[in-house]
Amino acid sequence: MAKHQIWILVSLFFLKFFLLEAAKILAISTIGGSHRLLMNRVSQILHDHGHTVTNMVTEMVMISDFKEEKISYEVINWQLSEDQKKDREKRFYLLTKELIHSRFNHQNGVKVYKNLGYLCGHFLSKKDIMDSLRNKKFDLLILDATDPCAFLIAEKLGKQFVAFLPARFTFIDHGLPSTLSYVPESHSSLTDQMDFWARVKNVLMFFDSSMKQRKMFSQYDAIIQEHFAEGSRPVLSDLLQKPELWFVNCDFALDFAHPLPPNMVYVGGLVDKPVRPIPQDLDHFITKFGDSGFVLVSLGSILPLFQTKELIKEMNSAFTHLPQGVLWTCKDAHWPKEVRLAPNVKIMDWIPQNDLLAHPGIRLFVTHGGMNSIMEAIQNGVPIVGIPFSADQPKNMALVEAKKIGVSVQLETLKAETFALTLKEVIEDKRYKSAAMAARTIMHSHPLTPSQRLAGWIDHILQTGGGAHLKPHDFQQPWHVHNLLDVLLFLLALTLGILWLLRKVLGLLLRCLGVARKEKEA
Repeated sequence: MAKHQIWILVSLFFLKFFLLEAAKILAISTIGGSHRLLMNRVSQILHDHGHTVTNMVTEMVMISDFKEEKISYEVINWQLSEDQKKDREKRFYLLTKELIHSRFNHQNGVKVYKNLGYLCGHFLSKKDIMDSLRNKKFDLLILDATDPCAFLIAEKLGKQFVAFLPARFTFIDHGLPSTLSYVPESHSSLTDQMDFWARVKNVLMFFDSSMKQRKMFSQYDAIIQEHFAEGSRPVLSDLLQKPELWFVNCDFALDFAHPLPPNMVYVGGLVDKPVRPIPQDLDHFITKFGDSGFVLVSLGSILPLFQTKELIKEMNSAFTHLPQGVLWTCKDAHWPKEVRLAPNVKIMDWIPQNDLLAHPGIRLFVTHGGMNSIMEAIQNGVPIVGIPFSADQPKNMALVEAKKIGVSVQLETLKAETFALTLKEVIEDKRYKSAAMAARTIMHSHPLTPSQRLAGWIDHILQTGGGAHLKPHDFQQPWHVHNLLDVLLFLLALTLGILWLLRKVLGLLLRCLGVARKEKEA
């Protein structure tokens, strides 16, 4: 391309940047940990794009075991009182411990929503904060869609909003077309290739999930009744149809192909950043293992807090059977004194995960199966062994297995011998690496990066005054109309009516012929 053509393109880019009026955007993050990390990234992208961004962080569930990045946007940090905070931390600790040991079943899900709903009531009662947010006159809100409280805050403020989903869509929660014949219900662990009985299971799980969602959403009924006037009380399931746009932290490099309405956009991979050189001490450790390379072990922000002595012992014992070095995020304070650290293992409080995943010496990523971690692994073409324990992690790992990128290991059955065999299998079987590299190619071949998609669609919503033109009309249709049950019943009735009429006419003709024959014989 000639120099003058490049100059024209650069000039047009900056002209568009300066002519686009900066919008005032409020990002609402009601959950900590990886959710907060992701919403921080969204806020920074929009700020870098020229918008004035405020990130409101509510300490409803706060896990801050992440290295904070430098930020250049405004942050409003709402906190509970000290007594309330201690009570919440105690409750959250006990609930999380229960989740890990008894897995994320429906009863535990209801408890999570009950806990979040209680905290939501505390926030909505803060008249000074709500008034302050109204007075800032935001042009658009962007919500972490995990917690329904964010939708209630948006409803209170009366502003247009965009929803960000840190995990995959489900039919129930977000209005995704219910193509149940080949798109598995999110908790079914099925693939897109279903035989008859798998489709039966998928349909039954769809209706089961519908009922369970109603139960979980009911935990907010008292909050809605208290903080919204009679006659204007929202219905949570209706609020899920109000976002101008849905962003999803996933990519079809991982997910099964399925139809998406125009107002739903996949932006998986937002946390990906330019690779930086790794610290010298890590480089020295990796170099010791030469061509064997290393394994990265990072189990998120919650599971390391509740790792039992037995789990650490079994994992550590399994790692001794590997020729690779092992970098493991595990705090010294959590390491059992009676367990001797394997010679090829280095434990650290924090590691530069993305930079290590991009290192040419990495052979395997052992993860809890969080979507951010899986997206980072795919972007770098790294095979995965997952140890899922709650929330979306089991369904994420079901996708990983279906795509042949890695395998799952159940937390409650993890034993050193079988775990070591699994690690070796994924490292040595080149099919896993090939599948991971194929997924990497898919992600990197998008014409736009996840950040460009996010910023571009936000600009589109701001310039067009909303996303009404992107929303399919079926969002407003009753379920029987959406599924054409009224048409099918009409056609069935019409067919039966015609058959009945033909039978009557045929019977009448036969009687007439019978009478005529008798008269002739007489």
